Amino acid sequence: MSTRLPWHLLALVVVAVWGVTFVSTKTLISAGLDPAEIFVIRFTIAYAGIWLLSLFYRHPRPSRHPRPDRGSTSFAGSDRRISCLWSKNWQDELMFVFLGITGGSFYFLTENTALAHTQACNVSFLVCSAPLFTAIMSQLYRRLRHDRFADAMERVGSGWMLLLGTVLALGGMALMLFDGQRVQVSLLGDLLAVGAALCWALYSLFMGKMTDEYGAVFATRKVFFYGLLTILPFLLGRDFAPLELFREPVVWGNLLFLSLVASLACFVAWNIVMSKLGNITSVNYVYLNPIFTLITAMLWLGERLTSAGAFGSALILLGVILAGRRL
Repeated sequence: MSTRLPWHLLALVVVAVWGVTFVSTKTLISAGLDPAEIFVIRFTIAYAGIWLLSLFYRHPRPSRHPRPDRGSTSFAGSDRRISCLWSKNWQDELMFVFLGITGGSFYFLTENTALAHTQACNVSFLVCSAPLFTAIMSQLYRRLRHDRFADAMERVGSGWMLLLGTVLALGGMALMLFDGQRVQVSLLGDLLAVGAALCWALYSLFMGKMTDEYGAVFATRKVFFYGLLTILPFLLGRDFAPLELFREPVVWGNLLFLSLVASLACFVAWNIVMSKLGNITSVNYVYLNPIFTLITAMLWLGERLTSAGAFGSALILLGVILAGRRL
């Protein structure tokens, strides 16, 4: 345990940073930045950082199993430079487009927009239900499909444990969504947060297999690229913040924090944690994410949970943990 203690502490630090990102993003929105604008700036900087990282990290060439025949369509070819840019076939390239949408543009657009309408702690707790949706979708996918993605999906708890966890989490979300002590406009924000959780669940179904085959740096770089590409239509007709606003320390400070610390540094640190502790042990730390959001939001934004919201948050956490238990 003593030799693994530093990695447990590093996992705790990463999750704490990710918990603070909800408050950091809401601060930028309150300052006048558009949710889509925040995503573009954050991931453009992070994308540049990923490219710089790839110069120092020699990732393996994309896996070529099964080896494509001469008649198959492949982007990899025999050119090493091309193999560092494209997937080994067009089906995998389309999968990266899907991952860029669900884990990039749509996820952060719904999450950031939710923060413009409701409390940061609400969004954090509702997004934390993503593992629950992932468990349900994994069960359905494994029953309906028998491909390489289905084979790579973890076996999670089934039967009454999954059912109990689902009921508890849905009950908790209902308490938060229809809490009569909050203003009605927050319902839109809460629903958007649930949409973000669904996006992340879809992303989680396939990202692990793609990372195994292509390497973490290559796969993440592709997700960043297609996330930025698919957010472009949402930028049309939007009013963006004036350039003078970016001179404010609270603005550029939070943007640098989200880009370099939360997106780039934490990505590297989390991959190290996963290699040292394993996927299951590491992902359990994500359950602490909303706790750090709540503490930061109360101290920085003056937010508070109502009694119904607090009870609903506890039910969500309990339901997610029960539904995600392995066999």
